[in-house]
Amino acid sequence: MNTPSEARQRPVSQPSGQPPPIGMLAELTHRCPLQCPYCSNPVELTRKREELDTETWQRVFAEAAELGVLQVHLSGGEPALRQDLEALVASCAEHGLYSNLITAGVNISRARLEALADAGLDHVQLSVQGATAEVNDHIANLPGAFDKKLAFAAEVTDVGLPLTLNSVIHRANLHQIPDLVELALELGARRLEIAHAQYYGWALQNRGALMPPREQVMEALELVEAARERLKGKLVIDAVVPDYYARLPKPCMNGWGRQSLNVSPSGKVLPCHAAETIPGLEFWNARDHALGDIWQDSPAFNAYRGTAWMPDACQSCDRREIDWGGCRCQALMLTGDATQMDPVCELSPYHDEIQTLAIIDSSRDDDFTYRRFARQPA
Repeated sequence: MNTPSEARQRPVSQPSGQPPPIGMLAELTHRCPLQCPYCSNPVELTRKREELDTETWQRVFAEAAELGVLQVHLSGGEPALRQDLEALVASCAEHGLYSNLITAGVNISRARLEALADAGLDHVQLSVQGATAEVNDHIANLPGAFDKKLAFAAEVTDVGLPLTLNSVIHRANLHQIPDLVELALELGARRLEIAHAQYYGWALQNRGALMPPREQVMEALELVEAARERLKGKLVIDAVVPDYYARLPKPCMNGWGRQSLNVSPSGKVLPCHAAETIPGLEFWNARDHALGDIWQDSPAFNAYRGTAWMPDACQSCDRREIDWGGCRCQALMLTGDATQMDPVCELSPYHDEIQTLAIIDSSRDDDFTYRRFARQPA
């Protein structure tokens, strides 16, 4: 198997014009034993019969390597529900792609984990919904999930795979950030991702149940920074700031169509996981088009690439090639127009409105709407 450094040194067939992407999110399935209310999957979930087959995914990985992709994040749903996961990991290894398995960790046996490691898996990212069984299992809506996650994390490190913990933060678990840091240390994780919920998909439906008060968010950010400083050299802590309380937009996906791409379970190739919410975009499918052609020429990837599409205020801004205009999906959701400047920006005429919206939602006491497949008509 090629190591990550070897993968970086291999010759890359680049399309003319646009530099190649670095990473690819491979959403192998939307099936999942968890029902997290913050899930970024679309509300209309893809069913098993619509998923790409093994051979198509293997071709996609080969094309990704040829295009210049270095890292593949095997995600879902729960990717371990794919019976061919070992073959897909082996395909990544065959083509020199660094593979990261993003998993809930509740349905992978020790034997299967060893088989995945033998197939060439490079890294495991384990989702944790809380630092205690009570909080974790309530958010995941799966009794016993927390204990299974702890056992799985121990097996990951015992097998010798590097481990990252990822926790999506919101009102129901914000108070547990210090405990999540300690949990990451106890489990031998090398990295902890504190990712405040991004309000797309299911999270948008649950905003009134998930949005935390501003003062708690600011306090949590201070706690994360203190922990990051205290544990420097021992634990890497990444933090994603909640958009609704920010002054400036983040460089969503490091710019639309600049560094990464997503492949959905049905084969649609997307600039980001929420891009399908934008009406009028044409998404090419990996069943019908080569990945390099999609990256270079597809209408969706070129729609908001670069700076030419930006409104005048963004084009004249010094940050235009820092934040790349922020998030197009968020602009659509909060202004009704995907070409508007991201309303997180303090220069946006909608900025005060989303701050007010966050205050209102943080005071609501909604119940979770759990992530589930819609019932099929009889």
